[in-house]
Amino acid sequence: MEFLETGFEGLFLLKPKVFADSRGYFLEAYNELVFAKNNQDYHWVQDNAAKSSFGVVRGLHFQRPPFSQAKLVRVWTGQVLDVVVDLRRESASFGKSYSVILSAENQRQLLIPAGFAHGYSVLSESSVFFYKCDQFYSAEHDAGIRLDDPGLAIDWQVPVQQRILSEKDQKLPLLSEIESPF
Repeated sequence: MEFLETGFEGLFLLKPKVFADSRGYFLEAYNELVFAKNNQDYHWVQDNAAKSSFGVVRGLHFQRPPFSQAKLVRVWTGQVLDVVVDLRRESASFGKSYSVILSAENQRQLLIPAGFAHGYSVLSESSVFFYKCDQFYSAEHDAGIRLDDPGLAIDWQVPVQQRILSEKDQKLPLLSEIESPF
């Protein structure tokens, strides 16, 4: 597995070795020793999956300390645009976003450290999005920022009129309206 730099400290795009033949393929999605060799020491405590249809946009979510979460995200079926926003005040990339296409075809994963807001838009007919967390979910510490924040100018690659959003996500504040806890 390759750990590819993203230009954001601690945020890595992971490219697994895929062994394909006439039967299908095999890949190693996670190996603690490979993570340790790349100076990534996480203890994953929760796995989550979300099935969504085209146009669904989820995010941008994060958990406030002490329940902030690192995530290892991937797509099991379909294709998504995965987006993160750096909320770490002391970071050179504070307030900037990074996006990447994750798909069942490319098998890439994104390793997101705590201190980032995270979201994704579904670009295929449907998708199954899978992720590991290093901290348990806490409703009390759940937070987020608006996915259509003009200050972030994220291109979700889904026309506005076709976006499917939760009521909760539509009410999130702009980045400029929160004080980052990171």
